[in-house]
Amino acid sequence: MGLDFYYTPGSSPCRSVLLAAKALGVDLNLKQLDLMKGEHLKPEFVKINPQHNVPTLDDNGFAINESRAIICYLAEKYGKDDSLYPKDPKKRALVNQRLYFDIGTLYQRFGDLYYPVMFGGAPFDEEKKKKLDEAYGFLDKYLEDGKWAAGDNYTLADIALVASVTSAEVVGYDVAKYPNVAKWLAKAKSTLPGYAEANDKGVQMFKGMYEALTKKA
Repeated sequence: MGLDFYYTPGSSPCRSVLLAAKALGVDLNLKQLDLMKGEHLKPEFVKINPQHNVPTLDDNGFAINESRAIICYLAEKYGKDDSLYPKDPKKRALVNQRLYFDIGTLYQRFGDLYYPVMFGGAPFDEEKKKKLDEAYGFLDKYLEDGKWAAGDNYTLADIALVASVTSAEVVGYDVAKYPNVAKWLAKAKSTLPGYAEANDKGVQMFKGMYEALTKKA
């Protein structure tokens, strides 16, 4: 069976799992779902994941969803060392904090602003943009030492964050306004293993989808 990975390439959380797999040298059996066609609602998928969302990993009958939980699981089970997800309690706490910051603040506020525009035809909300700007201000502060998101080397924190930040970048959010984020992003793009294949391909698909869905008639 192996590692079955249910995903959609444009999704930021899905791309973070693809990036983590590259960094860990793990092969995934890619199973692409077309959400627009309701493939995630098929009974056989709902049986694996009652939330019927992507990404979902099925490791020989052990199924788990939520990208940040998936990448932590992969690192703990398949990591050759603990560089991506340190075992030291303080170092790990920092990685975890950045992962929770990503899901609860940075990616959350990105979705709050852009997804209603993208999927619901809503007008661009300047108040929600201020909240996203605040989140990028926090990230800029986290990166002011010029290192990685959670220490001296790249970790799962960088992998999750780069998927979120590149999604914002391709739909026109001005990431360059935050100098520490811009420097870190350039470094991540050139350093993270398999970046072009695992993230860039999917993020360009996301861009195309955003442009198609928001095109004025």
